[in-house]
Amino acid sequence: MLAERVLSAVMTRANAKTLKLEPYAEPRLPAPVAGREYLLYVHVPFCARLCPYCSFNRFPFERERTVAYFKRLREEMRFVAEEGFDCTSVYVGGGTPTVIIDELCETIDLAKSLFRIREVSSETNPDHLIADVLDPLVERVDRLSVGVQSFDDTLLAQMDRLDKYGSGAEILERIQAIEGKFHSLNVDMIFNFPTQTEEMLVRDVEMLVASRTNQTTFYPLMASPVVEEALKRTVGKVSYEREHRYYMVLSELLAESFEPATSWTFSRTGGGMIDEYIVDYEDYVGIGSGAFSYLNGALYVNTFSLGEYAQRIDAGSAGVTARRAFVTRDRMRYRFLMSLFGMSLDKTAFARDFGVSIERGLLLEMAFMRLNGAFDIDDSERLTLTVKGRYLLVAMMRQFFIGVNNLRDQAREALPPEELAMFYGESQCEGAAQEAIAQTEDAEHAPVP
Repeated sequence: MLAERVLSAVMTRANAKTLKLEPYAEPRLPAPVAGREYLLYVHVPFCARLCPYCSFNRFPFERERTVAYFKRLREEMRFVAEEGFDCTSVYVGGGTPTVIIDELCETIDLAKSLFRIREVSSETNPDHLIADVLDPLVERVDRLSVGVQSFDDTLLAQMDRLDKYGSGAEILERIQAIEGKFHSLNVDMIFNFPTQTEEMLVRDVEMLVASRTNQTTFYPLMASPVVEEALKRTVGKVSYEREHRYYMVLSELLAESFEPATSWTFSRTGGGMIDEYIVDYEDYVGIGSGAFSYLNGALYVNTFSLGEYAQRIDAGSAGVTARRAFVTRDRMRYRFLMSLFGMSLDKTAFARDFGVSIERGLLLEMAFMRLNGAFDIDDSERLTLTVKGRYLLVAMMRQFFIGVNNLRDQAREALPPEELAMFYGESQCEGAAQEAIAQTEDAEHAPVP
């Protein structure tokens, strides 16, 4: 698709220019804006097995290291409260947040005691859809997101997930068994795998609908540089030639049971909380190793080193070590991207916040989208998207997140050799990974609640 290729090229160049980190020397984040509500993002960077397509900050699980990390995570949360941030929502991501359920529950409970939390979201994996893990979360978590990626056993085997998480049929059964436990149950999926046929995609959508989940997110496979070689070795070389066609297929099939909540999130009618917190909260605070914060037009990045993170927290400093401030035009583009990704842009608010209409502030962007039939509603007050416009936002968000992954690579350059080996899953960390697998073996085969 020509429009997608143009967008990808333009955003790749823009990311290279804009997404560059600078050192941040202050011990804490800047003060919050009075009266503003923030989302609190909590990062848990541990997994029993490292997926080849994931470029988030993640390391092999080892219990003692993880317990020590959670304690420091809660201490950094207290720093955020001391600074006066009014956090009304919390999102726990990873990694695998549910890797030690008691620590996760203590962390959520602390957040609720420190802030005016109205909603809690947490990620998990299919092997944690068991009573011992879920029962303590039912009263604590409003939205649970399960990383399934695909129900196809061939693809699961390529991703090294089949042995760990079970077959597609087994995962489907586990999701069906927890229907109604949470206000919102989201199933994360990936489309456009190199070996994925259209028939495999259709089957994935059919099984997703049969799961009775009330929300799903279909991410396009993203080949950022740090994971590109691993992807080639496992699932194959990534191409975006079929991405548009596959997106249209899954959108059409999902339309029978779901409606779009963002460009790649679909909810059943009355269905649940939006998957991407960046849609509801332009400003957010991140805690934990590898977490990001976006505050008043600047991005702040916590150290990716577990060792440095421990040292900083123990010394009474937050985890942030790098920063990138954005000029007004970059902030306008960010608002444009995130608002339209969330299906609607408020032109009045845009003009109020930036002192210029969107037509004048983003002349080329608006002309491109109009030329390509991206807008459904385009009046004096707001913009909404056509189906084609939704796909263009998928392509833009894919390139945006590849750019963010490049930021992660920049932050990862400072990792000591032993932590780099852990991130890439090399031989130095195989023992820890195998220990984690052994520790969770009994839980995996526990009865489904």
